[in-house]
Amino acid sequence: MTTHQLLPALTARAMKAAHTQTPTCPCGATRTLTDRPDGTVVRHADTVAKAHAPNTDPTDLTARLRTAAQLTGMLLPPLDPTPLHLHDRQVTLWPYGTPVDPDDPDAAPWEAAATLLAHLHRTPAPTPLPPMRGPLKALRAITRLREVAGDHPAAAPVLNAWTSLPAWARAEAPQPDTTTLCHGDLHLGQLVRHPAPDGPWLLIDVDDLGVGVPGWDLARPAAWYACGLLPPDEWTRFLTAYRAAGGPAVPADGDPWPALDIPARTLTVQTAALAIVKAVAADRPLDEVEGAVVDACDRMGSVPPELAPGFAK
Repeated sequence: MTTHQLLPALTARAMKAAHTQTPTCPCGATRTLTDRPDGTVVRHADTVAKAHAPNTDPTDLTARLRTAAQLTGMLLPPLDPTPLHLHDRQVTLWPYGTPVDPDDPDAAPWEAAATLLAHLHRTPAPTPLPPMRGPLKALRAITRLREVAGDHPAAAPVLNAWTSLPAWARAEAPQPDTTTLCHGDLHLGQLVRHPAPDGPWLLIDVDDLGVGVPGWDLARPAAWYACGLLPPDEWTRFLTAYRAAGGPAVPADGDPWPALDIPARTLTVQTAALAIVKAVAADRPLDEVEGAVVDACDRMGSVPPELAPGFAK
């Protein structure tokens, strides 16, 4: 199904669900919130419909939906814990939540994100789940880099950094933790307030939810901090809140980096790979932020992971 065909069908699903939830639905325009190859999301009134990536495993997705339906204080619960089938796509239905305002960085809910993660990591999975998909997404980013931009001047340090990672981080071996419940793709875009507009913060997007290494969920802010892209005070707020909530990914005190170094390195490599792919597709040079993550990959090569107190130090 092409995007031209998918959007009207997905919109119809969202409208039907909205009218079922609220027969007096105020309607109004249906908005496309996201339209990417890995997911298309539309909103009608207070209902959101998501078409997941092609080839999404329906059994794994159902397990993730059931988990979200049971962990309602941490994850946004779906309207239906069973995915729908829309031609060749799996579709899920959700209540609308107010996202983080990208234009107000001072209001970024770092403490809320950290606390939710800590609670998630301490909660046994209520139903059997597949592995958390973070390493697999990193592998896909590297595969894409090799396919379309392997000869780019910035690709070499990124690929060198990738080969220095352990097999589990490259999705070539099982993760060393097979029981801890993880989100798998934590960033501030994965939080919403529900009920909208000012309910409590909840985590969204269950596509990568599973069991695995909990440090992965701290890896993106850790990597941003290590690359100099996240101010130290914001990183400290996040880490302090996670520890205060009893998060198990790092020690309760002392240096957190031994637990975070491998995940943070891997997320940096993934970010750099995707940055190069996007720059090549747009026929433009890397911007300042993209250059910073590539430079961090270059620095990784000079310090083995087991010796690194943070790869940008």
